[in-house]
Amino acid sequence: MHISLMVPAPFDTISGGYLYDRRMVECLRTLGHDVRVVELQGRFPDPDQAAIDAAHAAWAELDSGSVPLIDGLALPAFAALAPAMVPREAVALIHHPVSQETGLEPEVAQRLAALETCLFAAMPCLVTTSEQTADRLAADFKLPRTRVQAIVPGVEDLPRSIGSAGKGCAILAVGALIPRKGYDVLLRSLARLTDLDWQLTIVGAADRDKVHANGLAALVEKLGIARRVRFAGELPPERMDALWMSADLFALTSWYEGYGMALAEALRRGLPVAVTATGAAPTLVPPEAGVVCAPGDVEQLAKALRRLIFDGTLRRDFAATAWEAGRALPSWMDQAQRLAAVLHHEARLDEARTEGGNDHAAGCHRR
Repeated sequence: MHISLMVPAPFDTISGGYLYDRRMVECLRTLGHDVRVVELQGRFPDPDQAAIDAAHAAWAELDSGSVPLIDGLALPAFAALAPAMVPREAVALIHHPVSQETGLEPEVAQRLAALETCLFAAMPCLVTTSEQTADRLAADFKLPRTRVQAIVPGVEDLPRSIGSAGKGCAILAVGALIPRKGYDVLLRSLARLTDLDWQLTIVGAADRDKVHANGLAALVEKLGIARRVRFAGELPPERMDALWMSADLFALTSWYEGYGMALAEALRRGLPVAVTATGAAPTLVPPEAGVVCAPGDVEQLAKALRRLIFDGTLRRDFAATAWEAGRALPSWMDQAQRLAAVLHHEARLDEARTEGGNDHAAGCHRR
């Protein structure tokens, strides 16, 4: 099968969405499929003219037998091509709707929502990275649920974290410094716990929203916890692995997550977790593996963190359950095989359409 993945450049961007895309490409190629990655220049997801031109050029260069797979970050740039999506049996890969990103200016959110509404309606098939996102797309954009397939991320075969081996609690949070990640909620919660011994390391890019990132740096100063908080930026794999191995607790306090790949990795490494009830978190985290709080609830999160930071025995018990839960998560190869089945079905539909057939037997359905 020939697949063309169209995604904003650069493809080596460090984020959960790009990691999903990269791992799927690697595994699809291992399975014998020909995958071409088309990196699109320009501004995304709110496309400028350069992004629109790049999208149109990429579409014009598609091989006749290639299945178009468009990452959701790039999708708004393809708005004018919506009528061509059904004939080509294009597939959209949606990590979460870009119009629902926290912190967007209202006019930008409205513009992106209009583009996504048009495009989602035109796409023969949409793939999301969680059942929750699939349900949300169907409800918010009034789509037939049968056209939305959920293929959750896989996990690596990772070593178990050993912890910091100190008296305090080393807390790790992973994700770009953007409003949706709710780091301000985490910081305000931890600021209530200065009587306890804890250190927080946040790993994530600061250039996605520089104003917000600067605001977080100012917030730790205002809260008086600057000596306890480290913004590590983006890190290479070996340094990231070292942080995972030495962490005692993982925190994810997002307002919304499509899935939560860092959360899945934390469980796979056997780390107790403190997370918000977004995306797949409520279904991923067993009650004995961590705590799940309401998004934005500083007081509830502070109380939950107090228990975990103070009680090392409780953390060890939660870690054992997290390790078992993580071992049950699917592998990347498992999930790539599922994605290949969806794409293969779309490719067969395109072939049937070309030959005058009408195969609607399985998978996503056209309108």
